[in-house]
Amino acid sequence: MHNKSIEELTSELKSDMDSGLSASEAEKRLKEYGENRLKEGRSETFLQLFFNQFKSILIIILLLAALVSAIIGEFTEGMVIMIIVVLNSLVGARQEKSAGDAVKALKDMTSPNARVLRDGKVMEIESHLLVPGDIIELEAGNFVPADIRLAEAVNLKVEESALTGESVAVEKDCSAVLDEKVPVAERINSAFMSTIVTYGRARGIVVKTGMDTEMGKIAEMLDEEDEETPLQKKLNSLGGKLGITCLVVCVIIFTLGFYRKMDLMEIFMVSISLAVAAVPEGLPAIVTVILALGMKKMVSNNVLVKNLGSVETLGSTTVICSDKTGTLTQNKMTVTKVFNGSGEFDITGTGYSLEGKIEGTYKEESFRNMLLTGILCNDSKLDVENEGVLGDPTEGALLVMGEKGGLDHEETISNYPRLKEFPFDSERKMMSTVHSIDGKTMMFTKGAPDSIFKACTRIEIDGQLHDISEHMDRLNEIYMKWAKEALRVLCYACKEVSETADPATEENDMVLCGMSGMIDPPREEAKDAIATCKSAGIRVIMITGDHAVTASAIGSDIGLLEGDEKAVTGAEIDEMSDSSFMDTVGKINVFSRVSPQHKVHIVDALRNLNQIAAMTGDGVNDAPSLKKADIGIAMGITGTDVSKEASDMILTDDNFSSIVGAVKEGRVIFSNIRKFVSFLISCNIGEILLIFTAMLMDWGSPLTPIQLLWVNLITDSLPAFALGMEPEEDDVMSFNPRDPQSPIIDKKMGTGIVFQSIGLAAAALISFRIGYNINPEMGHEYGNTFAFLTLISGELLRAFSGRSENKSVFKTGFFGNKYLNFAVGGSYLLTFLIIELSFMRNIFDIHSMTLNQLAIAFTISLIPFLAAEAGKTFKI
Repeated sequence: MHNKSIEELTSELKSDMDSGLSASEAEKRLKEYGENRLKEGRSETFLQLFFNQFKSILIIILLLAALVSAIIGEFTEGMVIMIIVVLNSLVGARQEKSAGDAVKALKDMTSPNARVLRDGKVMEIESHLLVPGDIIELEAGNFVPADIRLAEAVNLKVEESALTGESVAVEKDCSAVLDEKVPVAERINSAFMSTIVTYGRARGIVVKTGMDTEMGKIAEMLDEEDEETPLQKKLNSLGGKLGITCLVVCVIIFTLGFYRKMDLMEIFMVSISLAVAAVPEGLPAIVTVILALGMKKMVSNNVLVKNLGSVETLGSTTVICSDKTGTLTQNKMTVTKVFNGSGEFDITGTGYSLEGKIEGTYKEESFRNMLLTGILCNDSKLDVENEGVLGDPTEGALLVMGEKGGLDHEETISNYPRLKEFPFDSERKMMSTVHSIDGKTMMFTKGAPDSIFKACTRIEIDGQLHDISEHMDRLNEIYMKWAKEALRVLCYACKEVSETADPATEENDMVLCGMSGMIDPPREEAKDAIATCKSAGIRVIMITGDHAVTASAIGSDIGLLEGDEKAVTGAEIDEMSDSSFMDTVGKINVFSRVSPQHKVHIVDALRNLNQIAAMTGDGVNDAPSLKKADIGIAMGITGTDVSKEASDMILTDDNFSSIVGAVKEGRVIFSNIRKFVSFLISCNIGEILLIFTAMLMDWGSPLTPIQLLWVNLITDSLPAFALGMEPEEDDVMSFNPRDPQSPIIDKKMGTGIVFQSIGLAAAALISFRIGYNINPEMGHEYGNTFAFLTLISGELLRAFSGRSENKSVFKTGFFGNKYLNFAVGGSYLLTFLIIELSFMRNIFDIHSMTLNQLAIAFTISLIPFLAAEAGKTFKI
């Protein structure tokens, strides 16, 4: 591609630089070339995941024991054990498959969009839909979505370290036609997939996609291995410790049985079955599923979380640092006031509708240079039909301002094409473009008042030039007045330059053409969200590039500033000592006129204050602060690809309330994980205590191996998973964030597990003795039946109590979790079928029960449930 001209490539690829491909042709090529993706590593099939479940040494031992049972004549028991193990493995494989599918779907959602020309119209599409021959546009902050031959490039620099290892951005020259053997690092007329545009803008034609790209040739270098989240690591560690404890207890139980001269095969099977039932090997898989499902739920609420670990961090967020524009405000910029040197005028109409005008008596030409600057010094496009904007909302408002002033923006852009430009950056706070206007070469500049005032020496008033110093008092007065009204003020300047002039050296000695004041009203929901944060112990800090007065006005309006509190500026930050800055960050909630470097400084200070900080950003220069923050949050609408890549979370609606919703969901997810962890462990420990205590008392095992495995199958799977799907509790945002360093099982949960485990074991033991005494001749089998039903019922009822750690189920209601209702109902149904069907009773070595006996066993099963409820009441 690099050794051919644009004309040759457009002819070869049957494309057109002015209209691009048609939608039908693009669809045809997508089928021919495939999606623009790099191949991923092979994922494990369901069958592979299923067989992976049998890698556990305990499962292997159990299967061998079941095989031995079948060989020595206990064929039915051996087969049932194998069936239950297979069912357990199917459930485990399904959970892992669901987790993998959910995470893969979420990864697909993070792929960047591309701005492409189709059927003569510029539109945004998902980058994986690009095909060779597409005409695409690039600007600073974009990831290059495919291999592209550049047709137009203005001050374009591309950072290609992902491909070449060279960290310095490469300046591009679209006019160069290179030798075919030129290495990738020297192909200055091309841009490559996965590299980053750091400066300028460009237009080009897609020549290679997917695995045909240069990046595709080294795709194996980009393979990512999934890492465990901190929570999963904690749970694996917990599971390991519990597993070792369980195995030790099982060895003790086997030793006791051997000492008491029990049947060796029976006690061996009981010990192994208990180990399989008690070790919570499924915890990490269930956690993965719950986290992934929570992430998918967040997507429906306009939040895309890129990795599972971020979900955990969200629940412990203590500070949210947010941009103002579009996040706390509506992102519908509207110019409401203009100043042209002679006076102030109002503009009617709102948003991106072209209805409205500049009101008042004035000469049309007195606004001409100001309106030309707003239209020409502009990289956005209006979507007139949908009253929207493709690009920066502020620039969209300037196009509307031009229309209301009498200039057709499309015609103006067509008549006066851009010759050169000096893009906006956060240091200068200005942007300049050069155009040929009526035989003159003119440079138009727009930017912040502070910067433009310093760069201007004259002001245009009714077509006449005056010394700007004579009017500075009035200019500053208008500027401050508008700022106090929460208007964002922009200034416009122009200057005649030579055809060979470099805009970078010409931003001085300019003529001030006018000022505009625009407003982006606060989102009503942002006020409520900030109030919610306060009740949840979460502090909100607004960080904006606007003037301090504007920032203070908005901050007061949305509840971030009280009384005489004011915003702190970036200039004031620069003058502070480290200790003074730390003190300021600890109590000030609004920062204005800040640079991206200030953002990083603020994040560092917050983390040094032991805060868990979330930070929003949308620009290329925001990437360092997004990376530095505990949770980096990129804007999905206005954010650059670089900011999205650097972030942990993307807001698809750029709305602050969505951040708060994500924090809330993070808390709900972690709370639910605690609930099912507590449920699983209390049930497992209860089973161990049951067998261990019975063996100590020389009662034999209250449950057979098959019964133990069945209890594990129906209580450790669906009911536990259902608790992970528990709806949010009303008070989830009414307490302070949790400490991320705190263990999963804290003192409160640990105490509850002890009481519930003892209650469960005691209930099953009591039930066993009652059943034993009903029929002394067959006491052990009757006792097993009673203990079997009581243990299952006790664990299922315990699940209802586990719906809340603090509130009684009598207050929250029994049946608010539909998943738990189905899980418990199905488990009870299967259990009663085993008791009532004669062939099932034979398999499970149990007896039929009268209604009175069923009532006794069920009543006793209330003990662990009541113990759990009493613990909440008395704050055990």
